Amino acid sequence: MDLGLNGKSVIVTAASKGLGKATALAFAKEGAHVLLASRTQKSIEASAEEIKRITGNNHVRGIVCDVKKVNDIKNLVQTAIEWNGTVDVCINNTGGPPAGDFEKFDDGDWQDAFESILLSVIRLVREVTPYMKKQQFGRIVTITSSSVKQSLDHLLLSNTFRPAIVGLSKTLAQEFAADNIFINTVGPGTIKTDRIIQLNEKRSAETGESVDDIFSNIANTIPAGRLGEPADFARPIVFLASEANSYVTGQTLLVDGGAVKAL
Repeated sequence: MDLGLNGKSVIVTAASKGLGKATALAFAKEGAHVLLASRTQKSIEASAEEIKRITGNNHVRGIVCDVKKVNDIKNLVQTAIEWNGTVDVCINNTGGPPAGDFEKFDDGDWQDAFESILLSVIRLVREVTPYMKKQQFGRIVTITSSSVKQSLDHLLLSNTFRPAIVGLSKTLAQEFAADNIFINTVGPGTIKTDRIIQLNEKRSAETGESVDDIFSNIANTIPAGRLGEPADFARPIVFLASEANSYVTGQTLLVDGGAVKAL
């Protein structure tokens, strides 16, 4: 299937590693012009160069952007415009907020999570939609969490703000569908990223349980029988952000191997 992404202008935030990087790689494989954003210059430039080497696509760049800073978001979008003339696809991604229960967090923690998870999406959508409306095409996908369907233990901030993104996206999908701007959210289950590997290596060192046994026990809780790979997660995003997706908007997709049982 031709996804129609060759030459499309794509922004991916928090793309120096993990799911953001895997998503940027998947777009680059389709021939898109991909602008990767992250807070750290060294890591984002290294990721961009790695993706170029893997794909042979030289239309890949990295840029420093802290999504909590409105001027960084404006600069990110302006850079994409100067480079490619427009923005066709915007992938919103942020790192997860700190774990903890209610009594752990003060107002500063709540404000920081709000700005990082929710306000950053609002600001980025505000910047890209005028260009998408002008060309009567746009695809926006926000990476969320399985917490949008089922609350996760000790992840209060994620349980609060990730579902808010679903409400925002569902509403915006109604507003922008007539302009051929489709807006969806995608939440990961347990995906075997470097961070998950590192966390389980740490757990192994603390408990004495082997890393293989830890992963095997996790896999046994997933109906698909295994953890997801980053590419498993990236592929549905690429479809939702493509011309091939001509009728799906306002939806929430969990890529979790069937782990979440909520309706």
